[in-house]
Amino acid sequence: MSETVKQIQKHLSQLTDRGDPYVTTLQTDTRKGVQQALTRFYRRIDRLNAVRAAFRRRFRYEEALWKDGCRYVAGMDEVGRGPLAGPVVTCAVILQPDFDLVEVTDSKQLTRHEREQLYLKIVNKAVEVSIAVNDRIAIDRLNIYAATQDAMIRAVQNLHHRPDHLIVDAVPLQLDIPQTTLIKGDQKSVSVAAASIVAKEYRDHLMRDYDRVYPGYGFAENMGYGTQEHLAGLAAHGATPIHRRSFRPVQDYLN
Repeated sequence: MSETVKQIQKHLSQLTDRGDPYVTTLQTDTRKGVQQALTRFYRRIDRLNAVRAAFRRRFRYEEALWKDGCRYVAGMDEVGRGPLAGPVVTCAVILQPDFDLVEVTDSKQLTRHEREQLYLKIVNKAVEVSIAVNDRIAIDRLNIYAATQDAMIRAVQNLHHRPDHLIVDAVPLQLDIPQTTLIKGDQKSVSVAAASIVAKEYRDHLMRDYDRVYPGYGFAENMGYGTQEHLAGLAAHGATPIHRRSFRPVQDYLN
């Protein structure tokens, strides 16, 4: 007895290879539902192959460094340079050549749910993850650029595995370690993208906690950026202890 269309759809949903012998047997099945299922299968596989190819392209910097003898390559990124409130969070991630989370890409292109799921997977699969934070006091004392550099340097120094090379998103660091600096590195390097996801998730959780401590600014949604709701909260309640005094227009709302 031949399979029903529903059974065939379930079987196809478990396959990831266009050339699977089972797929070949379905090409002569004249049932409309089977051919529609095949069409959907081919589209899914084509999308999956495109994602895999893009992932390999984003791994080209790491693969070249591994080939040159670098055992530990750390990707680095930061989150939180632009907000009016909250810390800047930096992250260093060391991956292995067999890292296979093809969904890892620029954190800004992912949904909140996708980032949450990938955060846990990255932490579990990485050789090592290191996070360093500078609060608003350090930001106001150093300036945001210097505070970001300082936190990134500490993230590297806190790694148990000393990197042979760093891939850094836009911010060169004063460290005695060879570095590749990339503009929009989270779109070009898997390691940097992984670091961006971890840093963003870490900071987002902090800002949701701050939202409970300091309600009325919308921190759980705007993460400290100067949205209309946030500015309205500043006008109504003034600045909180986590607001950056060196950022405008925060100065206008200091008590």
